[in-house]
Amino acid sequence: MKKKIIALDIGGTNTRVALINEDYEVEKILIKPTVVGNLDMFLESVKNVILEAIPSFEGVLAISGGVPGRVRHDGYIYALPNIHISSIPLAQYLEKEFHLPVYIRNDAEVAALAEANVGPFKTLKSIFFVTISTGVGGALCIDGQLVNSSYEIGHTMTSYHNEIHEFEHMASGTGLRRLAEMNGLYVNNAKELLDLVKNGHPGAKKIYNDWIKMLAEWIEMNQFNFEPDAFTLTGGVMKSKDLFLEDLRRACPNCRIEECACGQEAGLIGAAVFGFQKSAK
Repeated sequence: MKKKIIALDIGGTNTRVALINEDYEVEKILIKPTVVGNLDMFLESVKNVILEAIPSFEGVLAISGGVPGRVRHDGYIYALPNIHISSIPLAQYLEKEFHLPVYIRNDAEVAALAEANVGPFKTLKSIFFVTISTGVGGALCIDGQLVNSSYEIGHTMTSYHNEIHEFEHMASGTGLRRLAEMNGLYVNNAKELLDLVKNGHPGAKKIYNDWIKMLAEWIEMNQFNFEPDAFTLTGGVMKSKDLFLEDLRRACPNCRIEECACGQEAGLIGAAVFGFQKSAK
């Protein structure tokens, strides 16, 4: 019988649970709305979705998951801002309920593990995973292992109009709207701004060029610091990849920039990778 991991991908909107075997085949999957704003109800909801999703625990080595927040080495979560709870003993709670080892890590980190171990980029020695959506997250993998990882990479300082800002506050999907507002253009979201760029709006084009320059400088900084073989990009802004990806590549001539291969399953697959790696130690 194949060894298996119960994988969790917990987001601000949905909680995804899957049973994934050692060949990284998804045998079962269930998606339920994430319970927000109440710690006890959140913990119970995670337990219940596991019970509903997984009919048999035969062959299961561990429960492993990714969450959108800072996680201590023992799986204790300091806070989940998008879920509006803090001081979350998720690993301890699930270990008590299921009598299995439980491994919890930041969601950008586990997604990086998916890219580094499953799919076309697993042949590379090192990758730097980047997600650009509501915020910016990232993690470095070398030889399939997380190394020098920092999902706080979005909080890097950057300069714009002679002022210092956090990178994700300017370059994320949400940041693009802020960037536009700083230049006197008011849009509801990043998609609206990028649609204006496609339609030739001169003000939007200038803001877009500033954004590409900002992204390029940030990527080149990480290239200099970590020398990854490739950057793999995902997140909400990649819905507009046909507009900006080639421009970004041209702005970073010394960097290899690729679209993430694991797509929406990166969180679950990466959680399974993390679980198998921890179980092997």
